[in-house]
Amino acid sequence: MEKARSPFCIFKRKDKPCFYVRFKNEKTGEYLLPKSTGQTDKTTAIKTAWEWYNKGIPQNNGRIKVVNVELINTIKTTLLDKTEIQSIVKVLKQQGYIKSAILTGDRSDKNLVDYLLEFWDYDRSPYVKEKLRRNHSIHRAYCLGQYNRVVQYLNPVFANHLLGEITRQDIDTFVAQLDNVSDKSARTKNAIIQTFVTPLKYAYQKGLIDNDVTQGITYFSGKPAERRILTPEQVTALFAIEWTDNVAKLANLLACLTGMRVGEILGLRWQDLGENCLYVRHSWNNIDGLKPPKNGETRTVQMTFAKIMYALRSLAQSNPHGQGLSGFVFYSDTIPNQPFDQKILIKKLRTALQTIGMSEVDSKKYTFHSWRHFYTSYMRDKITDKLLQSQTGHKSNRMLKHYSNHTIDGDTERIQQAQATTFSGLLPETINTNFDLLARKRDAHGRYTVYNQVA
Repeated sequence: MEKARSPFCIFKRKDKPCFYVRFKNEKTGEYLLPKSTGQTDKTTAIKTAWEWYNKGIPQNNGRIKVVNVELINTIKTTLLDKTEIQSIVKVLKQQGYIKSAILTGDRSDKNLVDYLLEFWDYDRSPYVKEKLRRNHSIHRAYCLGQYNRVVQYLNPVFANHLLGEITRQDIDTFVAQLDNVSDKSARTKNAIIQTFVTPLKYAYQKGLIDNDVTQGITYFSGKPAERRILTPEQVTALFAIEWTDNVAKLANLLACLTGMRVGEILGLRWQDLGENCLYVRHSWNNIDGLKPPKNGETRTVQMTFAKIMYALRSLAQSNPHGQGLSGFVFYSDTIPNQPFDQKILIKKLRTALQTIGMSEVDSKKYTFHSWRHFYTSYMRDKITDKLLQSQTGHKSNRMLKHYSNHTIDGDTERIQQAQATTFSGLLPETINTNFDLLARKRDAHGRYTVYNQVA
């Protein structure tokens, strides 16, 4: 044994060839548990012990200072409760040794992807429940899109991560990978990023994680695809020809004259037809069904063309499902509680464009939403932005939203005059109100199948 003044003692066990060392706790005077030096020569063993004393005892890929060995042994052998563990973690955070820690059974001790999937599950999400409870607009279709993005893009990367262990570096690495994805627009990439930004911010606000790891994240920027709109001459030619589906033609014509969204047109019911206006109270999509319009506000859309209103009433009256004023104007001929098939509207538009001489390739550059851009572009210099937004439902900022709730005497007349001036020359002389749907070719399930025949 070495002299007592030495900070350690060296000894050899009977059945072992190597020398062992026991370091002394300088505060208590007690010796720590023995550890083999791996040396069979005593002088070399003492040299090794001094090296460990000065530099630390080798442990895995690092070293542990002798003064801290007993602390670690104490933690290993002591039964700690949750409060004591939290206190230790708090001290380690304060000293900058760790950024976060996940306690077994803690709220952050859950799989990250499972958390994201629950967050975007419309029926299970506490976030959705909170939004709806406070009368905020959030729709099932949007949540489903985010849910599918989690499955497609995040699950392959974060399947084995816990919610509480996600770091900003993990996020930055994932976003950096999107830099190399050439077949996705900036808008799509940002939508992917948003699938975890919103849930992680919510987790931080609710105390599920200790840090907002999404703060200051940089989104992608890029020039959006150029919006294609038709010329007035093309529109005049488009509606001058006969379409084989007069319902699709009327819906496209209505979008051209009002800038209404496709869901708002499909959501129109008989009771929404005014004297010379349309009451936009709902929007339709196949997941949510009837829901409030975008931005959550109803509006009145002026319609100065009597023959359009007549055609809309004629179509509403031909609804065969016996629902009265609650029946859809653009109704499904096979499903009573659903409107017209949205796919028919765009397919018939493109077919008609080809009929007036546009190539198939060019016709596919136009969507039903193009009418919204057409309307806005040609009405922009005819009326004020406030009046235009009262028709389209665009909301650019809080103040504009506030002031657009107030009408001024003569606004209705100004809008109708602008409509008449801008679009009168585009209307066909007559509008065919023969909405006989019986001639449509259907599949075995009663669904309309003739999309590609001549307009």
